[in-house]
Amino acid sequence: MKKLCWMLTLLFVFVQVIVPFVYASEGDEGIDERHGKPIVVLGESLSEEQKDKVRSLLDAADPDQVQEYTVTAEDLVQFIGGDPSSNMYSSAKITRKQEGYGLVVNIVNPDNITQVTNEMYANALLTAGVENALIDVASPLKVSGHSALTGIYKAFNVEGESLDQERMEVANEELDVATELAEKAGIDQEEVSELLSEIKKEISEQNPATKEDVERIVNEKLDQLNIELTPEEREMLTSLFDKIRNLNIDFGQVKDQLESIVGDLRGTLEEVTGGDPEGFWQSVRNFFDDIIQSIRAIFN
Repeated sequence: MKKLCWMLTLLFVFVQVIVPFVYASEGDEGIDERHGKPIVVLGESLSEEQKDKVRSLLDAADPDQVQEYTVTAEDLVQFIGGDPSSNMYSSAKITRKQEGYGLVVNIVNPDNITQVTNEMYANALLTAGVENALIDVASPLKVSGHSALTGIYKAFNVEGESLDQERMEVANEELDVATELAEKAGIDQEEVSELLSEIKKEISEQNPATKEDVERIVNEKLDQLNIELTPEEREMLTSLFDKIRNLNIDFGQVKDQLESIVGDLRGTLEEVTGGDPEGFWQSVRNFFDDIIQSIRAIFN
């Protein structure tokens, strides 16, 4: 019995001390006066009750702590030439960060964003020209997740800022291609994100001059990652990246931003685990195994 009490005490300490430390980056840090209040963009198709739920999910319930906008079907038409009859549900909070922070995307309730992953959002947003920001995405009901991208565009096109129209349109096409490959070609979402990132990195290094050069890069990456696509799907990818090639993006900067996303995650993990993530989580597993064994011993 004494051993059980000791183990439960340690469990309490773990929950109260270790877990909050892991998630400290998501705590309330107040308003960053250098970059202004976070911007929350809510889908216009949400009911008032659903909007309140999204505000709660995005930690944006205090109107004094955020700037709030509504993303509409008219915005979809304005920014990417989309369908004016579209329903807008998925929403986002955009927190501007200092130069060098990179781009971090966090889907707060991923079970309700069915087609788009963090990496898909990040890849498309880098193409659109978004950088140095923490972006949280949420929806109170199951949706594909596409309208959140337009909401993010709107957040970066208020108060005198603006993103390039052509880059936004191509970025939206990129998201469509990513979700279509995952849905119709049967490729895992993670593999799709890896493929798009690898092609971008290769374009940044090779600086292809023609569509044929882009096609060669696409085919090489498909072969390296052992991904089988139809000729039509390969052409879809080639056409997309040829458009990206013609956007005159600083591809070196895009590469840096992609790598910074991975670097931020690794840095956080190393901070928590002391540079030994496998050993840390193994000790956590052992800890809970001991608790379970102690409880079993009592009842046996």
